[in-house]
Amino acid sequence: MISGSQKLCRWALAAAAFLLVSEPAFAEKRVALVLGNSAYQNVAPLANPVNDSSKIAATLKDAGFDVVDARRDLAAAETRRTLRDFADRARDADIAVVYYAGHGIEVDGANYLIPVDARLERDTDIYDEGLSLDRVLIAIEPAKKLRLVILDACRDNPFSRTMKRTIASRAIGQGLAKVEPTSPNVLIAYSAKAGSTAADGDGQNSPFTTALSHHLTKPGLDVRRAFGFVRDEVLKTTNNRQEPFVYGSLGGEDVPLVPARPAPAAAAPAAPALSAQAEARRDYELALQIGNKSALNAFITQYPDGFYSSLAKLQLDKIAAEEARIAATEKARLAEQERARLAAEGAQKSQQAKAEAEAKAAEQARLAAEKAKQVAQEQAAAAEQKRVAAESAAADKAPAATDKPMNVAALTAGPPQADVTKSVQAELRRVGCLTGNADGNWNSASQRSLTQFNRYAGTKLDTKVASVDTLDTIKLKSSRVCPLVCEHGFKAAGEHCTKIVCAEGSFLNDDNECEKRRAKRPVASRDSPEPRRPREARQGREPRQVIVTRSQNPNAPGMSQQGRPLTGQERAVGCHSYGAIMSGVCP
Repeated sequence: MISGSQKLCRWALAAAAFLLVSEPAFAEKRVALVLGNSAYQNVAPLANPVNDSSKIAATLKDAGFDVVDARRDLAAAETRRTLRDFADRARDADIAVVYYAGHGIEVDGANYLIPVDARLERDTDIYDEGLSLDRVLIAIEPAKKLRLVILDACRDNPFSRTMKRTIASRAIGQGLAKVEPTSPNVLIAYSAKAGSTAADGDGQNSPFTTALSHHLTKPGLDVRRAFGFVRDEVLKTTNNRQEPFVYGSLGGEDVPLVPARPAPAAAAPAAPALSAQAEARRDYELALQIGNKSALNAFITQYPDGFYSSLAKLQLDKIAAEEARIAATEKARLAEQERARLAAEGAQKSQQAKAEAEAKAAEQARLAAEKAKQVAQEQAAAAEQKRVAAESAAADKAPAATDKPMNVAALTAGPPQADVTKSVQAELRRVGCLTGNADGNWNSASQRSLTQFNRYAGTKLDTKVASVDTLDTIKLKSSRVCPLVCEHGFKAAGEHCTKIVCAEGSFLNDDNECEKRRAKRPVASRDSPEPRRPREARQGREPRQVIVTRSQNPNAPGMSQQGRPLTGQERAVGCHSYGAIMSGVCP
């Protein structure tokens, strides 16, 4: 007879087995986003992408996916909003799938999906009008167990034939480029391997989509084996012209999109009571089918001794060893990541220090070369001055004529300094740094213009002398270097100054801007005073008549009328006649 405790243990093991087998169907959350672009606005429309997306959406819904968001013919802005919303749905999902059918393109090794409103007149427009594959991967990144992207976008792309290349070396490939996902548990499936194109098919769906609908959602079939069957079917359908390809990697366990269906429980036939050994074997096999510690510990508790109890303990040791191996592997992986990070930081610091040392050495070498060049120029200028002075002195001492001419070897001399100066001044005028004439006189204005050139061109030319090196450096500039400066009353217009003309009622102020005139205020007037007589008229008036009378004091003949003694001249004149009075001598 079977004891009550044995029956209870058997029922517990059976319930645990049922929950374990049916757990994926109930616990795993699966979401999918299906996109199909056919109605392209600026190139010829595609026939199958909308049909393909409808086929895949129906397949995933029939497979029991929790969310299947099917969209068709989306513009760029709508596609970005759709991916943002799908990322929220994938946040608590175990499996997230994105399927896309339509045009795709590879530019400089990066892959882009093309919305229906894209123009792509230039190759750089893809960054604004396209949608990168990396953006799609970000949307499914929150999924815990599997992140799957399926691209039926390797068609012959008409945009690559019409878009203009802004840089001749920019690569625009046929089909899509090879990818290497950096995140774990990521698979990216192409309808055709990198660098090749896929056929649209003669039927309602493409060969790739047809094969996906046959194999992808088979219950219990690992997704990698499913894509293997898809590859075989597409190769057979297209006569080996199209080979689908999958990039990325998963772990060792099977990862089916649809879990295997639990086997139907067989009705227990009526049978005689089993022996204790047979019951232990049956319970052990049930615990082994569950395969976790809880089931095995429950079996050992029920059957502490015996052959099957020993087997259960060995299974527990095996599970513990596997858990230890997984923990050690994870620890080693983290240690390797840390070591690689530290090594990368050390290499970066070493390269930075090396670059700084090289930059410092290069700057020192440049300064030394500049100094040596300046010394050489000064020595050459001094030698030239000595040569000119010596030739002048020799010419003054030489006789006017000689009986026998002397043959002198001619040395090839450089251009005269005046010509070099004029050429430098002309080049400075061409690049907009000199406003004066090229007269061959290296004055302060010319030196200031070369200083301006150094400032705006970032050079360190010697401003004291006009040299051939300076001329060569300025000739390297093909356009204006110094900004155009106009006098008051003029403004810059391209390469010339134009006169500023203010509107009626405005005037040009000191800031070289037109300003509106203010209305004059009325001023109260008053009668003008009688004009004063001019100074000449005042000076020309008749002299005041002064009458000098002779002293009436007989006792004081030498005194004036005012009572002071007369001078000798006054006494000589007499100071009493008309002539004396008019002479102005007498007081």
